[in-house]
Amino acid sequence: MNRVTEMVLGIIGGLIGFGAAFFALFMGTIDAAVNEAASGLTALGISAFVFSGLAVIGAIAVKWKPVFCGWVMAVSGLILLISLGLFGVVPALFLIPAGLMGIIRKEKQPAAAES
Repeated sequence: MNRVTEMVLGIIGGLIGFGAAFFALFMGTIDAAVNEAASGLTALGISAFVFSGLAVIGAIAVKWKPVFCGWVMAVSGLILLISLGLFGVVPALFLIPAGLMGIIRKEKQPAAAES
């Protein structure tokens, strides 16, 4: 079955997640340079970067293992939403539906030939 929709949504969500993770890492570095107290923004940016990578890998592999990769994309979308806050809304809007489509959508069974 074609899983192009899940693949495209997952790749777009992962790439937007990379951008948001880069922005979080940038802001965390600036925060560390300005303030002496450590903030968790850099660690959250790193986790967002890792889960964006997992989302892209899940989107690419969704044709072979749709249920597993659907779970990977859905969980990555939720973790991006949690770790990036408002910046994680847009990637989550792409990744969570793509993951749910990978989980729920069933393969079409070929019609049996009647004798």
